[in-house]
Amino acid sequence: MSQTLYDFQATTNKGQAFDLASLKGKPVLVVNTASKCGFTPQYKGLEALYQTYKDRGLTILAFPCDQFAHQEPGTDSEIASFCELNYGVTFPLMGKVEVNGPGAHPLFAWLRKKAPGAVGSAIKWNFTKFLISKDGEIVTRFAPTTEPADMAADIEKVL
Repeated sequence: MSQTLYDFQATTNKGQAFDLASLKGKPVLVVNTASKCGFTPQYKGLEALYQTYKDRGLTILAFPCDQFAHQEPGTDSEIASFCELNYGVTFPLMGKVEVNGPGAHPLFAWLRKKAPGAVGSAIKWNFTKFLISKDGEIVTRFAPTTEPADMAADIEKVL
């Protein structure tokens, strides 16, 4: 049987275990994020998407990552404070992870394999986004340059 989103575990920003199987039946947008990136203002757009669609089941999971030009140097609590204060983020923040290489979180190894980008499977930068259907399958991968508002039509299809 092939893997789905629900076969993975993560750690929340507060250090608690999070079983992604708890999201069964909900579409999920997984994003690798950073606080000191040119794309960081996308947090505002992601929060807008979350507010628009959360009552219809959408969950957004942000996974901070420091693998790209050291743009996420903070601790998990510093990242949470930054996101809440600057962008009013209310969607779940996970603990900091690696998304590429031998230390990559298993979820991101799966995402990269199932939805390679335009130039191979590696994640090239912060704010790469993966839309997951209600049954835990990858629907599409969005480039870091894709603004959250531009994903609304794709999100509507999986609600």
